[in-house]
Amino acid sequence: MKYVFKILFAIVLLVLVSSCKNSVPDKSGGLALYTLRDEMSKNPKEILKKVSDIGYKYIEAAGYDNGKFYGMAPEEFKSYVLELGLTPLSTHQSMVTLENADEMIAQVKAAGFTYFVIPIPPMGHFKFDSETRSMSMSEDIELVTNIINVIGKKCHDVGLELLYHNHDFEFKKNVNGITPIDYFLNNTNPEYVNFQMDLYWVTKAGVDPVSYFKKYPGRFKAWHVKDMDDQGRFAPVGTGTIDFDRIFENKELAGMKYFFVEQDKTFDDLKPLDAVKISHEGLKNIQTK
Repeated sequence: MKYVFKILFAIVLLVLVSSCKNSVPDKSGGLALYTLRDEMSKNPKEILKKVSDIGYKYIEAAGYDNGKFYGMAPEEFKSYVLELGLTPLSTHQSMVTLENADEMIAQVKAAGFTYFVIPIPPMGHFKFDSETRSMSMSEDIELVTNIINVIGKKCHDVGLELLYHNHDFEFKKNVNGITPIDYFLNNTNPEYVNFQMDLYWVTKAGVDPVSYFKKYPGRFKAWHVKDMDDQGRFAPVGTGTIDFDRIFENKELAGMKYFFVEQDKTFDDLKPLDAVKISHEGLKNIQTK
């Protein structure tokens, strides 16, 4: 009887270990689907299959509209990506407001995501100048922070984690001498709100990412990893000037759990799908683990 018990215990332990392994996304890097937004708008299932074939193991969505992710109901989207061996880990929800937050959070939860990301200041506080292509935000930093805090608490209450994603303008002082990203970090509760650092945009702002890891340890749970060419443009990972080895050496200080390859725009006839292939290969030469 004792021998049978040992066998049963061993089987249960093996199942549990296997389950844990399957539930944890590969730490070699995920893909932010914003890079492939044009392709995803045409044939999302085919493109998701190609993403899986390249070797990415987890994804970040950026295609939510009217309760669906890339035209699929939350449950359908979750089922399809899991079938491909992809983990739906994070999603950018640029249209979130206090009025639609509850419904949107429920749909993000149903789609299987862990992270609900606010990619720009919400509710009309983001500004984009189409002529200069420059981005900025409103001066009402306290109101924006309060909105983020409220949405963060809502996410926490249903088991999601809220992250705020930066560009470069959050690192520049506003007319009142306030640096928005510092205000966000100092006035949000880390139990409810943390951050997704975009390494390109921080570098573009002339700021050292590691300096922020030291100043606010543990707050940067996810990263966007994209390179910068010698003209200051977006580039596939490993082909540009950003010292990723140095940044990844400080990943524990940052609190980073996951990172996503992203490239907002490609140049010189490089196709987005080819860019993410190059980036996936480029990661192999970076000490990410």
